[in-house]
Amino acid sequence: MKTITKWNNVVLLFIAQALFQSGTILVMTLSAMVGLKLAPEESLSTLPIAMISVGTAFTMVPASFIIRKVGQRKGFLVGTILGISSGLLSFYAILSSSFIAFIIGNMLVGAHQGFAQYYRFAAADAVPVYHKGKAISFVIAGGVAAAFAGPNLAKLTQNLGATPYAYSFISITFLSIAALGVLFFLKLPKNTITESQNGENKVHERPLKEIIKQRTTITALVSSAVGYCVMMMIMTATPLAMYHFGFSPDQSANVIQWHVLGMFVPSFFTGILIGKFGTHKIILSGIIIFILYLIFALSGIGYLNFIFALILLGVGWNFMYIGGSTLLTEVYTPLEKEKVQAFHDFFVFGAISLSGLSAGGLLKFWGWHGINLAVIPLLLTAPLCITLYAVKWKTSIKT
Repeated sequence: MKTITKWNNVVLLFIAQALFQSGTILVMTLSAMVGLKLAPEESLSTLPIAMISVGTAFTMVPASFIIRKVGQRKGFLVGTILGISSGLLSFYAILSSSFIAFIIGNMLVGAHQGFAQYYRFAAADAVPVYHKGKAISFVIAGGVAAAFAGPNLAKLTQNLGATPYAYSFISITFLSIAALGVLFFLKLPKNTITESQNGENKVHERPLKEIIKQRTTITALVSSAVGYCVMMMIMTATPLAMYHFGFSPDQSANVIQWHVLGMFVPSFFTGILIGKFGTHKIILSGIIIFILYLIFALSGIGYLNFIFALILLGVGWNFMYIGGSTLLTEVYTPLEKEKVQAFHDFFVFGAISLSGLSAGGLLKFWGWHGINLAVIPLLLTAPLCITLYAVKWKTSIKT
């Protein structure tokens, strides 16, 4: 495949990521408010958002098998169909005031995400080894466009029609249809098994258990999971916390927009930083940025506190998640990639599900300060794994 074709694929995946992420950010901005309206109990208002991660976790493994069987392009098209369905069902749920249907609609958003999570890995597969970090970063940077589109789409559509929020969620269907058209033009090679010089298949596919036991794999898993769990728990709780502090929905949407910019703008240079300083140093930098987030979040409840804190929350997530994803590409062979990628994202989104489910209850019983203090144990777990990896790396250099 020619180099220009490879990077054309990365650009198409960037656009598809932007469209998908716009819908996801719209859901993150409004779902808790819809949940507050439909749920029988306030502590359940964040349940629909949490079920997005559940839907993703349960889709990751089936998605990997589908992609391996039919190829990345066709697999991604299946994902967009799930996105179309999620918008239609959520629209119906809001019109009919069905909390259960709304939960299922959010789960379908997660199922779509289960396929879209492989966009970054498809981009990494499409370029030479030394460009993998840049390709992953560039695709994830599609969220920059989504940072403007998602919250603004939420603000423009939330009061359309007789039923608030209904037309916001139907817009997910149109975003998914657009992504379907973009992904149709992908030209990705089918998975092949590397052959030895004598033409016989000599590739040994290791058991998943053996790959997971590697310290580098554990570091990648912990970095991605901790970064995502901290970010998701706080992001889920923020619109509700701001509502209780008297802020308007538009102000909450603006804070989420700044947060998403913090998540994705660094993607334009995270890959370069990884190439210059090393993956584990970028991950450690993400942890430090999360600590700075806590300082801003716990120092006050003003509008600017929320904006600056949520920007830092996004940057911390970016460094830890891209760092973990890049590190993961070092532990598997092409034959092993689908199962390792699937396990990585299943593990990450399984952990996110637990953090998302706990957000509503923590906010109700512990308040905004309490939910921020609750993430500290997670932040203490990650440096230990990164330090162990760094010690092993230094030892191997001396050897």
